[in-house]
Amino acid sequence: MLKSVGQARVTSSNEDPRVTELRTAVSRLRRELAGHPAEFPDRGIAEDELAALDAMAAGGAPEIPRLRRSLLLIAGAVGSVSALASALRDVRVAVDLFGEPPRR
Repeated sequence: MLKSVGQARVTSSNEDPRVTELRTAVSRLRRELAGHPAEFPDRGIAEDELAALDAMAAGGAPEIPRLRRSLLLIAGAVGSVSALASALRDVRVAVDLFGEPPRR
């Protein structure tokens, strides 16, 4: 059963569905990256930032500016690897669920 709390829906397990979506997308991209045979210079950056996204999601309340920074670093690191494009898009969509960072 889903309940609405403000703008975010919360599942019966009390986990924000946006967090669930982010964790799922990050997990998929991590698996696909691990299985990708080619080495490329920024692979370590992508792996580190995916780990950071996973940790933020596990904490339950990720900071939007930090989510977006990690997404940009990941996209820069794996953006040219077409085999990862679909999984990367899923991560972007999941980050977008959290909305825009506050304006300064």
